[in-house]
Amino acid sequence: MFGSTPLALERAAELAKPPPVGQPHSVALPGSKQEGRSAVYRHWRFQNELLKTLDPAITTCHEAFEATANRIPKQRCLGHRPWDPVTKTFGAYQWEDYQTTQRRRANFGAGLVDLHEKHGVTGSKYPVGLWCQNRPEWQITDLACMSQGLFTVSIYDTLGPDTAEYIINHANLACVVTSLAHVTTLLKLKPRLPSLKFVVVLDPLTAGEQPGQSKADLLNSLAKDIALSIHSLRDVEAAGEKSPRPYNPPTPDDVVTINYTSGTTGDPKGVVLTHANAVSATMASFLILKSGTNDVTSSFLPLAHIYQRVGEHTALASGAAIGYFHGNIAELVDDLKLIRPTAMAAVPRLYNRFGTAIKENTMEQAGFKGALSRHIVATKLAAVNNKTPGAATNKHAFYDRIWAKKIQAALGLDRCKTLVSGSAPLDPSLHQFLRVVTANHFLQGYGLTETYAVSLAQLDGDVSSGNCGAVSPNGECCLEDVPDMEYLSSDKPYPRGELLIRSGSLFREYYRNEAETSKAIDKDGWFHTGDICHVDELGRFKIIDRKKNVLKLSQGEYISPERLENVYLANLGWLATAYVHGDSYQSFLVGIFGIAPDSFAAFAGKVLGETIDHLDLAKLNEACQNPRVVKAALAAFDKVGKKNKFNSYERVRSIKLFIDPFTIDNELLTPTLKLKRPQAAKKFRDHIDELYDTALEEEKKNKPKAKL
Repeated sequence: MFGSTPLALERAAELAKPPPVGQPHSVALPGSKQEGRSAVYRHWRFQNELLKTLDPAITTCHEAFEATANRIPKQRCLGHRPWDPVTKTFGAYQWEDYQTTQRRRANFGAGLVDLHEKHGVTGSKYPVGLWCQNRPEWQITDLACMSQGLFTVSIYDTLGPDTAEYIINHANLACVVTSLAHVTTLLKLKPRLPSLKFVVVLDPLTAGEQPGQSKADLLNSLAKDIALSIHSLRDVEAAGEKSPRPYNPPTPDDVVTINYTSGTTGDPKGVVLTHANAVSATMASFLILKSGTNDVTSSFLPLAHIYQRVGEHTALASGAAIGYFHGNIAELVDDLKLIRPTAMAAVPRLYNRFGTAIKENTMEQAGFKGALSRHIVATKLAAVNNKTPGAATNKHAFYDRIWAKKIQAALGLDRCKTLVSGSAPLDPSLHQFLRVVTANHFLQGYGLTETYAVSLAQLDGDVSSGNCGAVSPNGECCLEDVPDMEYLSSDKPYPRGELLIRSGSLFREYYRNEAETSKAIDKDGWFHTGDICHVDELGRFKIIDRKKNVLKLSQGEYISPERLENVYLANLGWLATAYVHGDSYQSFLVGIFGIAPDSFAAFAGKVLGETIDHLDLAKLNEACQNPRVVKAALAAFDKVGKKNKFNSYERVRSIKLFIDPFTIDNELLTPTLKLKRPQAAKKFRDHIDELYDTALEEEKKNKPKAKL
């Protein structure tokens, strides 16, 4: 385990235990309440001093990996499924042990420094861009940079060239380490990337071709005229092996990464995170996950996101093996069956898919199989939701053996001891259903890029749903009043307000953005998250709203609804008002829209082939509800979305049209005509639920049956 010392092992085993039945998971510190703020809450075991490390010898991620690699050099470390061009399939997992990974990271780190020096980049502590899908080489690159005191800057593999261009220029990157698929994009962008000097490609660039005919030769011939050179990972490793350098290890205060936020309301912000932040988050995660040397975890959430990154820090620190998925998310279960992970982190969108597939193949089956499944689920759900203190459980000695084990095996989760859901709220009923199926420690947590993904997490033995659990061992939280939204720390039965966080994993600053840093972190060191929470009698926090009008969908994507509303209003003249809504349990958007009677009358009349008087409110109301009109309106929305290059998840999938749905008189508009979003959501909740039900039913009808 982390630190590899008997003291660390002993402390971890003890500190991971849950509190006695009925005792708080987070404790309000006496005398810490202030005017306009709740008391300060800390993890029940760390009321007097926050967790920093389980082993004083481990202060950086470099030291953590070295300790593990030196302790268990021959155990599996990084694994992947190679592509077989003959059979056109992905093969069995191939693994490199910790010793091999350690050697490769040392060689690659030395080679990277050598290349930077040859391109005129000297000194130390400079950034290296990293742009690829999850794969062992991503981790090797990150570890290599740490070994020489450098740090990586992640570029989102799924986002477009504009974001890549912004990040490369903002971070002033001289080198980007990337997959072959992104090289052509970098070649096109190079005229607008003055700092970029060379590219390291993670894929092979030579395969015994004649001189001048390899991929390396062809790419360099294209790159030569734009002052760019292209190298392969293996060549850089070989150069480092030929001219080795001693480690130039980082200090706790050195940067481990600049992790850029998704930037939905403007340019991405570079979150500066240090090794001290990373170790703090890893230690807390280690206790939450109860990781061990023989664990195996899967890697499929993007490593450009801090959520997956801290998971892999934890795996490497504890001596676990990391199996990388082959790239097609639709075939993820194939990888899971081969890996059989003992721990896995995922997002609600994937758990939704699991839940749908399981129900279709069990509870929704006809005959005895369906009846038995429904009986087992009902029995186990009653046990999970038992309100008697200490009685709730998601385990059943008989049903787990004859029913749950078979489903777990079909998903590759039959060895899984811990499942984590994060990035967005998990639907409570789905959470409990999957707890019934997995019969393991299935926790929901909460974190942000700015807190290295670790802030709140449910404790072992807690089978409640709808909340994010206790304050992490390395931090403290409080709630601040938001009077204009009527959320107060004095509210009963539970305090409510904006979640504020201080922790050892809290970021240092937004890179080259002092103004945003000052907005986010106050003079007392509290980070203002913008999320509205309440905290219950056991010190468990639940996200109930968002202070800023930015929402997150179930797949973890952030949406700025006001931006979308403004685009629709600007492009569709028959709209008067707009409300775009996204539930955090859903992966798409719906909308409530008010019409402009005069222009809408013409639009609807054309669709229906008749004349509509814009003063005939009854006729207009009929037109708003006419399925043909709604279908035509939705097509118009989609056309606007495509024209304005909305991402697929930014387009509204289902809409309702009304005459004057939002007014000052019905208290849904302010005197300055701004929409009151929480009140609108409450007022139209039934309509919103109906829109989601309609869209989901349509999706279900058009989708083939899921198979385990």
